[in-house]
Amino acid sequence: MRLFVSVDLPDDLAEPVADLQAEFAGAGGLNFTDPEQAHITMKFLGDVDESQVTDLERELAAAVDDAGLDPFTVRYGGLGVFPSLDYISVVWLGVEDGGDELARLYEAIEDRTTAMGFDAEDHDFTPHVTLARMEHAGGKSLVQDLVRECNPTVGEVRVDELRLTESTLTDEGPVYSTVESFPLE
Repeated sequence: MRLFVSVDLPDDLAEPVADLQAEFAGAGGLNFTDPEQAHITMKFLGDVDESQVTDLERELAAAVDDAGLDPFTVRYGGLGVFPSLDYISVVWLGVEDGGDELARLYEAIEDRTTAMGFDAEDHDFTPHVTLARMEHAGGKSLVQDLVRECNPTVGEVRVDELRLTESTLTDEGPVYSTVESFPLE
């Protein structure tokens, strides 16, 4: 099973995310993500043996407890890229409010999953929603201009759960399904 831990955007933000992606329509080389599947990846786990899933679910529930968070609000807004404006591989929507809470969740997830033997992340956590991946630099200058000049706010969401998500790769792109949800209390 190919798994990751996510905070998902609700269906009512799919249209604003799609509208934001449309701003980049003239930028060649971008491969857009499905706005219906928009999420923040809290931890990519990769291929996980089914025999580990029960232990993983237990540890993720403990991570939510460790973070000690009640449901909180995240406001999605702003644009960015990874790794830099000079070399763009990912275009993303940022988090204007709620980033501290997401970072607390991330740290608790990272502690629990690395203790289980999953690889530690080799970069700082930047909460974001991937809008597109850049396959070639044909539209690089348009992307650079939009990221520098555009400061959209997409909407606010009450985060009340964390999800363990399975990603099934298909010819049409990845299909995500929730394996388990972990409520914040």
